[in-house]
Amino acid sequence: MEKSPKREMIGTEGKVLLDTLRRLHRKKAVENCIRLVKKTHPADLAWVFRYLTAQEQQDIFQIIAQTEIVADFLSELDESIMVELVEGFSPRFLAKVVGNMASDDAADLLEALPHEMAVEIQTHMEAGDRHEVEELLKYHPETAGGLMSPDFMYLDEDLTVEEAIKKVQKRSEDKEMVFYLYITHGDGQLAGVLSLRELILQPMHRQLKNIMNTRVISVTTDTDQEEVAHVVSQYNLLAVPVVDATFKLVGIITVDDVIDVIRKEATEDFLQMAGAGKDQEILLKSTFQNAFIRAPWLAASWVGGVAAMYIISAFEGELLKTLALASFIPVVIGMGGNIATQSSTIVVRGIATGRINMDEFFRIIFKEFKVGLILGATYGLLLGVLAWLGFMDPARLGLVVGISVFFVMVMAATVGTMVPLVLKRFDIDAAVATGPFVTTSIDIIGVYMFFMVARMLLEL
Repeated sequence: MEKSPKREMIGTEGKVLLDTLRRLHRKKAVENCIRLVKKTHPADLAWVFRYLTAQEQQDIFQIIAQTEIVADFLSELDESIMVELVEGFSPRFLAKVVGNMASDDAADLLEALPHEMAVEIQTHMEAGDRHEVEELLKYHPETAGGLMSPDFMYLDEDLTVEEAIKKVQKRSEDKEMVFYLYITHGDGQLAGVLSLRELILQPMHRQLKNIMNTRVISVTTDTDQEEVAHVVSQYNLLAVPVVDATFKLVGIITVDDVIDVIRKEATEDFLQMAGAGKDQEILLKSTFQNAFIRAPWLAASWVGGVAAMYIISAFEGELLKTLALASFIPVVIGMGGNIATQSSTIVVRGIATGRINMDEFFRIIFKEFKVGLILGATYGLLLGVLAWLGFMDPARLGLVVGISVFFVMVMAATVGTMVPLVLKRFDIDAAVATGPFVTTSIDIIGVYMFFMVARMLLEL
């Protein structure tokens, strides 16, 4: 089904829409609300719903449900809001709404709903729509099979250009991305691809198999969504075909779905790197749920802080003899933590975008090691001079601080690079290595190294 050709709102227009919708809701001006909804892009309505109260959402959705844009609206909504809104409607009504959605969007909606409710909705759907959705639900939602749309244009290789054009004119209205025409042979096996422009420029009598491009970039149904996004980005595609184990063409993934994947994966990575879980809808959750999600990730910082406390306590004698050492603890562990976070963030994003080749494992680590040497020497020298000028007693304090900062930063840059790479080598999500995990370990090691250097050079 085609999206409604509504103009998207930008800037302050969205806030005006929010205020207007709220005012009409308070006045119970249902007819005016319906007119406003019909004039508004579903994506803008979805944005507005993030800022409405639960009661406002329920009331206004009752109005939207009376319009023809309800299917497009649900496709744009945040998953948690969408689930709450539809739970109050009958399975028969929702089956009608789902039937008006694109098959991939319908599958996403049913995947998000409780299993019993999704099954009941499917029983009320028309046979054709139900079969398409059930086929998509067989695949994991984060694979190419779960992302693909079965509504695509394909043509047999034996057709002539004239026959192909007539078929496109007849069948393309409800198909996705007809800029690409996929050519098949045999039992639907993918044979080639042809752009719509190339088709209309060819002589009418030529067969498609003689003009198609046989070098087709495709993915399989079990390809991970991150790999799909990488393929589309790498080759600048508007759509990518999806084939099964027998190379039969079963669907296509369009660039709009890939953009959603890129945004979702990037959001998850950033949340994990910050130690806030991986739920991209965390801002929409209640205060208690928000705290509950973040609490386990903070445990690493808590454990690291306790460990650092015991290390400092173990060097209490050295601190009593040279109180100035305490002044530089935050600087030493702060510089180590910062460069470790920089290195790990660069590596994690490099892995995610495909810019890091895992075959160059040691070269990448050595490169960041050299960066650590340069930055460690620079800031170690600066801080060492500052310590020497500010604290004349003991005379070698500047040397202790400078050497400590140097070694801690070199070590932190190396560890921050190595941990995500090692995790990736073992097929573990590299994003979990950053944030509290890397910085906490650097804090512990950094404090220990600082006091060991102090003990040796100051002979404490």
